[in-house]
Amino acid sequence: MATHPSHPQRRGPLLRQAIKIRRHRARDLPQMNQEIEPASHPFSSEERTLLYEEALYTILHRLGQPEPGHVREASELLCYLQEAFHMEPQEHQQLLQRVRELEKPTFCLKATVKQAKGILGKDVSGFSDPYCLLGIEQGLGAPGGSPGSRRRQKAVVRHAIPEEQTHRTQVVTQTLNPVWDETFILEFEDISKASFHLDMWDMDAVESMRQKLGELTDLHGLRRIFKEARKDRGQDDFLGNVVLRLQDLHCREDQWYPLEPCTETYPDRGRCHLQFQLIHKRRATAASRSQPSYTVHLHLLQQLVSHEVTRHQAGSTSWDGSLSPQAATILFLHATQKDLSDFHQSLAQWLAYSRLYQSLEFPSSCLLHPITSIEYQWIQGRLRAEQLEELAASFSSLLAYGLSLIRKFRSVFPLSVSDSPARLQSLLRVLVQMCKTKAFGELCLDSPPLPQLVKEALRTGTVEWFHLKQQHHQPMVQGVLEAGKALLGLVQDVTGDLHQCQRTWSKIFHSVLKIDLFSTAFLELQWLVAKRAQDHMAAVCSPVSPEVGESLFQLYVSLKELCQLGPPPSERDGVLALDGFHRWFQPAIPAWLQKTYNVALERVQRAVQMDQLVPLGELTKHSTSAVDLSTCFAQISHTARQLDWPDPEEAFMITVKFVEDTCRLALVYCSLIKARARELSAGQKDQGQAADMLCVVVNDMEQLRLVIGRLPSQLAWEALERRVGAVLEQRQLQNTLHAQLQGALAGLGHEIRTGVRTLAEQLEVGIAKHIQKLVGVRESVPPEDAILPLMKFLEVKLCYMNTNLVQENFSSLLSLLWTHTLVVLVDAAAAQRSSPLASSRLKTALQNLEICFHAEGCGLPPAALHTTTFQALQRDLELQAASSRELIQRYFRSRLRQQAETTSEDLGAVTVKASYRVSEQKLRVELLSASSLLPLDSNAWCPLSHARGMGRACCSPCWTTTRWVLTTWKGRPSCHSAPCLV
Repeated sequence: MATHPSHPQRRGPLLRQAIKIRRHRARDLPQMNQEIEPASHPFSSEERTLLYEEALYTILHRLGQPEPGHVREASELLCYLQEAFHMEPQEHQQLLQRVRELEKPTFCLKATVKQAKGILGKDVSGFSDPYCLLGIEQGLGAPGGSPGSRRRQKAVVRHAIPEEQTHRTQVVTQTLNPVWDETFILEFEDISKASFHLDMWDMDAVESMRQKLGELTDLHGLRRIFKEARKDRGQDDFLGNVVLRLQDLHCREDQWYPLEPCTETYPDRGRCHLQFQLIHKRRATAASRSQPSYTVHLHLLQQLVSHEVTRHQAGSTSWDGSLSPQAATILFLHATQKDLSDFHQSLAQWLAYSRLYQSLEFPSSCLLHPITSIEYQWIQGRLRAEQLEELAASFSSLLAYGLSLIRKFRSVFPLSVSDSPARLQSLLRVLVQMCKTKAFGELCLDSPPLPQLVKEALRTGTVEWFHLKQQHHQPMVQGVLEAGKALLGLVQDVTGDLHQCQRTWSKIFHSVLKIDLFSTAFLELQWLVAKRAQDHMAAVCSPVSPEVGESLFQLYVSLKELCQLGPPPSERDGVLALDGFHRWFQPAIPAWLQKTYNVALERVQRAVQMDQLVPLGELTKHSTSAVDLSTCFAQISHTARQLDWPDPEEAFMITVKFVEDTCRLALVYCSLIKARARELSAGQKDQGQAADMLCVVVNDMEQLRLVIGRLPSQLAWEALERRVGAVLEQRQLQNTLHAQLQGALAGLGHEIRTGVRTLAEQLEVGIAKHIQKLVGVRESVPPEDAILPLMKFLEVKLCYMNTNLVQENFSSLLSLLWTHTLVVLVDAAAAQRSSPLASSRLKTALQNLEICFHAEGCGLPPAALHTTTFQALQRDLELQAASSRELIQRYFRSRLRQQAETTSEDLGAVTVKASYRVSEQKLRVELLSASSLLPLDSNAWCPLSHARGMGRACCSPCWTTTRWVLTTWKGRPSCHSAPCLV
């Protein structure tokens, strides 16, 4: 006799070729290092043979029309069974022949009369008291091919079917929409010659005329009374019938059928809701005789699903939970023929799937439908004790297996597989759905709440995962450096795992179970990491070597990143094990700072040595070493940000050291780049190439000054000053950080000015030579032509410098050249003071040089050009270049302008009358009077009156004196009183 398997986890030869490990496991799991041996199959050879006979018997004695999507041909189903059970052809034929020789089952139609709607009202009250007569008519079947084509016969059930094969429903009184919901089992022999008959009748009870008149409601009721008076007493009224050929039915039918009349008087007689199921009784197979139908169906389902899964896995595809048409057809036929309820089918599906899920690879979502169906149809009394025990065991087994998967979710559901999050979420939903069912609550009373179990599994799994990772990073060679590298790899794996928990896994657990996975994992992992880090730092000896220091710095940065993942201090329940971890690394700070400086110095030296002092492009006028230096300083700033020491005072001292090293590197770079320029120009005969290199050197220094100027923002000085403001004074901050920066910038500025000064000196010689040649040009050459060599020289040189220097350095060069040019012009003007021609040329040169250095606003601004030296030189050259007549005119114009601007009479006033005689070309001037003259004698009188022959001295004399002066000025006589200027 076939017995139920005692171990649900066993697997056999049927699964050995295609079985897979239940989930993707991580490479570091110990059990993956061993060869996986498939377990034995849950069925013995005898049990498998009996199950195979049961499946063959189901196919051979198939009833009804195929369902949509099911397989019609029996040969196709037999081939599938042979493949699913791995039967050899000879064995298959032997078993097939043996099954064919078995006795046929008893064929039955399970008919359920559910209800009817809209039937005729035969009673005086307008209602009926309907009941149904139904049975199977054996014989030739319904002629004409359809029930509606045969001649309708009244009382066909009573007349055509023996009384002992006729079944009757209850009478539902006074209704037009009766509800029966009664089920009958109707046996038949040959489905091709059998038809189902149902007649619906109105029960006619014997009533007195007084009762009928009391029920009268309208004229139709009165007509019914007259009609009943004509018929026999107690005769029932025919309401309609339904006639169906069994061979036209599917294995299961659930439809509304119209009630057919016996005449055409009332063609619309309503509808009747019927359910049909073609089932077997007294099956001849050994499995059906020895085991419950539910158990046999469970084993068949388990066998076919195993084959479906392994067949997909053999084809390198995963099973999506959908049965093939062949498997679905066989299972449907077996469940229908065995008359299994939907509840028992769902139960069998749950037991089979939950067992197979623990050994084969298929979606856990396949478990949702059966467990949901069990919940909807759950009635504990419907199951026997052994079925309840089996269901409880399946709950416990799946829960334990699910928790084991959750404990190892990092390796079972790796993110490298795209559908891993969906599979984990599906598993959690299945567990939640299972644990909240009434069946689970009644059968697993001692089970703790699922969130509690899952949280404990996650905590335990996190610790196990950490120890596996620690073993994976265990160094082969023992030493502080190797141990540090191993610990660094472990911390990085922990940080990466927490990132995955935060981004993906925690959302899944929170959405399904309201569990904060990230907090649970972080608290466990930070404690484990802190313990390993403290042990490692205790083993580090002082002083720290550069190699160990580099390893410790990477470990410090990784621990800092790990701590930043945790909650802020305001949201913590207590102190974390990693709080204050930076203090463990204090002995390594000097090694870190020295390592940073040494690496930067090596990069600077290598960058300068490889630099050819050639501009990178038209817009980028510095060379490669300036770019490398900027990258080097950016790396120093990045290291400072990575360090980000928490203690304010120590952080300030570390920043001071970074600034000091950066400024030192800047000055070292200046020395190296100048030496590189001398090295490259030593063998050059062309002075132009040497000037090119010098321009590049100056530009590199200018670029370095810009980089150094960004140190406060790159090192976050403002934030640092706010942190140390309560500890250090502002004066101390200024004397350290700012003083260092200003000193470095001043040194760079000096180097830049020195380079520009060198370039300017090379041009000053040429400018001085051209100015000397300008003075010595022969007199016949116009001044505009004489200055052409000087202007061409400046145009070539200044265009060259503008191309090779950045704007700041070019402006500095222009300022130096302008100052030097003015000095040369002043010296030349002093030497040629007696030569109006030379002065005129120098004046023209000064005007053109002003235009050249201004360059239409692109050169020096007017304020930089119009210095005191320039204004004085311009005035002297204008005087030296003028003729005597022009000088006299300029003098008198100046005196007239001075007299016109004088408004006070501090020296007195003189009245003059002047007239000009054109014929004689003479100017007649008459001094008429004077007033308010200053007294000069000891007696306080002005001696001017004596000089004019006035006799007695006075301060306001009056006289008339005429003088004739030759002049070319033409005008009319005028009288004018003007103040005395002298």
